[in-house]
Amino acid sequence: MGHGQDQDSGAVVLRWSRHPRCVGLARLELRKALAGWGLAVLEEAAVLVLSELLTNAGRHAHVSPGREIETRYLRISDSLRIEVHDASSELPEPRTAELDACDGRGLVLVDALADEWGVSDRTGPGKTVWAQLSLPPRADAVAGSGRRS
Repeated sequence: MGHGQDQDSGAVVLRWSRHPRCVGLARLELRKALAGWGLAVLEEAAVLVLSELLTNAGRHAHVSPGREIETRYLRISDSLRIEVHDASSELPEPRTAELDACDGRGLVLVDALADEWGVSDRTGPGKTVWAQLSLPPRADAVAGSGRRS
C-alpha cells in the first residue's frame, strides 16, 4: 500500500492492490482523515460509500498486474469527496438486484447515501468514480431559517 497526504490540497492519497483486505485498511485511513478534519459525523455513510466504490473497483475494474487502485479523500468546506481511481475504462452501472441476491446493491446504496456521485476521466488510463457527502445542517441553523422578523 502506498500512502500519503497531498500537501497542496490536503487530500489523503493512497494506493491499494485488488486484495479484499485492502477495503478494510482503506476504511481505517478514511476514519483517521475524517477525525482529523472534524467530519466524524459523516463516518458511517462515508465508510459505506468507500467500501462500495473500492469493492466495485477491485471486483470489476480488471486492473492489470502491476497497476493499483488509488483512493483520494478530500475535505471541501463542510463536505467530503471520496475518489476511487482505476485503470479500467469500464463504467459502473447501477442495477436492480433480486431480493434474495447477495450483491448488486452497491451503487444504489452510494446513490442513497451521497449528495452526488459520478464518473470522471482521469489523467492516464481508466476513470475516477467519486462521491460527495455533506455535513447535515445544524439544528440551530435549521430552526433559525424559518423565523420571520
